[in-house]
Amino acid sequence: MLSDRLGRPLRNLRLSVTDRCNLRCSYCMPEEDYVWLPRQDVLTFEETETLADVFLGLGVDKIRLTGGEPLLRRDVSQLVRRLAGRPGLRDLAMTTNGVLLAPLATSLRDAGLHRLTVSLDTLRHDRFRDLARFDELSRVLEGIRVAAPIFEGLKLDMVVIRGVNDDELTSMLDFAREHHAELRFIEYMDVGGATGWSWSSVVSRADILQTIERRHGAVEPLGGRDAAPAERFRLADGTTFGIIASTTAPFCRDCDRSRLTADGLWYQCLYATTGIDLRSQLRAGASAGQLTAIVAEAWAARADRGAEHRLQARDRAPLIPVDSLRRDPHLEMHTRGG
Repeated sequence: MLSDRLGRPLRNLRLSVTDRCNLRCSYCMPEEDYVWLPRQDVLTFEETETLADVFLGLGVDKIRLTGGEPLLRRDVSQLVRRLAGRPGLRDLAMTTNGVLLAPLATSLRDAGLHRLTVSLDTLRHDRFRDLARFDELSRVLEGIRVAAPIFEGLKLDMVVIRGVNDDELTSMLDFAREHHAELRFIEYMDVGGATGWSWSSVVSRADILQTIERRHGAVEPLGGRDAAPAERFRLADGTTFGIIASTTAPFCRDCDRSRLTADGLWYQCLYATTGIDLRSQLRAGASAGQLTAIVAEAWAARADRGAEHRLQARDRAPLIPVDSLRRDPHLEMHTRGG
């Protein structure tokens, strides 16, 4: 198996299918205007399959489809079907905001999607509108209601922001339990376009556990995390949940993930400011072997520890200035798939 300079294998690819989104969440897209990828640069499904095969041939066995919002990509279920049967692909997942999920959940399952994660930051309509600029909570909840019975192990992701939604931790746990889903609390991260980020807005792993223990009593840590981003816990009643503590307790040294944007730029770290343009190589006629060599050489040289380096920063302000984001949309979280 191909490994980088820290011994981390190339196993997990986050594959963005569009940079567009139908929400404007404040921790991801807080600005008024955005520069979108030129449509002619976005990979066709055939090009996406070709590049996916390159990664699968190098040891990737997990692919997660992301966006933007992946369900905005027309006929995305067809791409799911075409990827699901690939030899060596052990896990095909998707992260969605859930707005368009209800009418598409069954077709995604039937196409071969293994797992599904829905982003849900609040159960209150007013807060949903404040966080995302549009009150689509009812459609998201309907999507969860439809998807929960047909996707075993459904996950819900909640970005926790102090003074915004941190008083909903236990109510969100109750909601997840009712829908047989596992909730994952995510620390607010200063990546990409999180231009409103500040340390004072971060609710840490320790804070989250303390809040849950006050309501539910002792929390039992669960092992078996390996390279997964979430540390998992169990309550006395058997309810499980996870915490992704990328901000205060980075897990860079176990990270096996890389990201391919919808227009074919490959990033080896979420915090990376430059990527490798695989689309141009592909469209210039590069063979599968040549593309494989490019990826293999780059991964073998990888030593990225972006979140750890950010934790060490003495003066930690938002990572990317707004003017830089407007010059290069690839720096945006919604472009590189989170």
